[in-house]
Amino acid sequence: MRDDAALVLFSGGQDSATCLAWALRAFQHVETLGFDYGQRHRVELECREALREGMASPRLGPDHLLDLPVLGAISETALTRESAITMQANGLPSTFVPGRNLVFLALAAALAYRRGLRHIVLGVCETDYSGYPDCRDDTVKAMQVALNLGLDTRLVLHTPL
Repeated sequence: MRDDAALVLFSGGQDSATCLAWALRAFQHVETLGFDYGQRHRVELECREALREGMASPRLGPDHLLDLPVLGAISETALTRESAITMQANGLPSTFVPGRNLVFLALAAALAYRRGLRHIVLGVCETDYSGYPDCRDDTVKAMQVALNLGLDTRLVLHTPL
């Protein structure tokens, strides 16, 4: 595992672009990973390449994009269906895609392991997360423990936002 290398979960949105800029300053080698899960607002995915080109650096390595339609197929949310954004009875906005960040982290960890990248950078933030439980600091810390146990390695999750 390379201590000087990171994988950034990179949707093409503002938070992930900020994370990519942070990672390019913090690590010698940075790769990006995006997910196409049938999200309604595809503009972020469409911006990924242009943002990477605009942030071009000798430190910027390959981009990876995973097709993940099953996540969209099993979620009935305002992010994956044409429906209004509302607050649900459980207090979460209808944009909450259950387990999305957990699935993203599991797949990112598998890719990071295969690519020899010790650090995973993701743009979640407990103080600005719309109530999504998979953006809480405790959730990210628990995932780091689970991933390290499950892969028998030492990955480090970073949330620089």
